Amino acid sequence: MSTFDQRADNALEPLRHNKITNSIFGLASTVGDFSMIWHVIAWIRAIGSRDRMNEAIALSLALGVESLIVNQGIKRLFKRERPTTSGDHRFDVRTPSTSSFPSGHASSAAFAVCLLTAYTGFPLGYLWIAIGVIVALSRVVVRIHHFSDILGGILTGLTLGLIVPAIFQLIV
Repeated sequence: MSTFDQRADNALEPLRHNKITNSIFGLASTVGDFSMIWHVIAWIRAIGSRDRMNEAIALSLALGVESLIVNQGIKRLFKRERPTTSGDHRFDVRTPSTSSFPSGHASSAAFAVCLLTAYTGFPLGYLWIAIGVIVALSRVVVRIHHFSDILGGILTGLTLGLIVPAIFQLIV
């Protein structure tokens, strides 16, 4: 583990000892699996609105594309080992089947934040950002990712968040 990642891990250790933050980050890591948090947000927003239903469909499809690019493409290029095989013993998290870099949770969070903010604007954009940061950071707290993995994931998600919607507009 790099000095940078080790320092970040050490700085986050107090969160692992606090019952409240332990619960928040453990839950955030779980609901970030398969981008479920983002699908749920999009589909709850869609209730009662045809336009928001179209946004939910687009977000769900785009998240599928993002996941394929990150998990079946980019991660295969790096093959970085995770800090632990199945996470810190204090957390009940799913054992990932892909490599560590970049973080898929962080990538999908940044990607979804881009799209949801484009749909809703601000001030709701601040809520999406806060949820995204918690989901991304949760992966370091539960020790499934290095801190540099989530930074790489955020950068990947932001990049895809600019590219994929443009491609969808060309197709539609």
